[in-house]
Amino acid sequence: MNADVSTRRPGGRSTRVRAAVHSAVVALVGERGADQVTLPAVAQRAGVNPSTLYRRWGTLAALLADVAEHRGEAGAPPLAGDLRADLENQAVWTLAELSRPGGIAFFRAEVAPDVDERHDGLRECLRRVSERFRPVLESARERGDAPPALEQVLDRIVAPLYFRVVFSIPGTDEAYARALVADFLGEPPPEP
Repeated sequence: MNADVSTRRPGGRSTRVRAAVHSAVVALVGERGADQVTLPAVAQRAGVNPSTLYRRWGTLAALLADVAEHRGEAGAPPLAGDLRADLENQAVWTLAELSRPGGIAFFRAEVAPDVDERHDGLRECLRRVSERFRPVLESARERGDAPPALEQVLDRIVAPLYFRVVFSIPGTDEAYARALVADFLGEPPPEP
């Protein structure tokens, strides 16, 4: 009797294969760049049959998008309890995620319009990025502060970070991320 997707236990073979494949993709993209990675190379590095990758993801673009979707799920900084500090921490973390090896390649794959007709990568990416900043704003509201709207944070902090990383604009570093937050909040920029 075959178990359907809803009854498979977490942590089974499927989870292990996915973890091995994701790890192989991240390593290969870091070593070679996304444009030099192939599904057979990923399969070899992960120790699985290439047919597994073709059956589960179909294309390299879909696999890269899946890795992108699950890459940023861990490692978010904890809340510090101060709006400026929390916004800075999230901005710096977002920049670090984009800037690490393969960051832009994974982002581009995730938002590519032809990855998967069942998945709207742009909306999913926006949802995930929004969820990084939503707790910061909710925490500030719970403390009695009057935080800005999420859309303002996305427009004034997140969008410039993505733009500058995508176009490799020099000077896009942690100090820049912190300065975006200070400017947004109308406060003096942080001391260097």
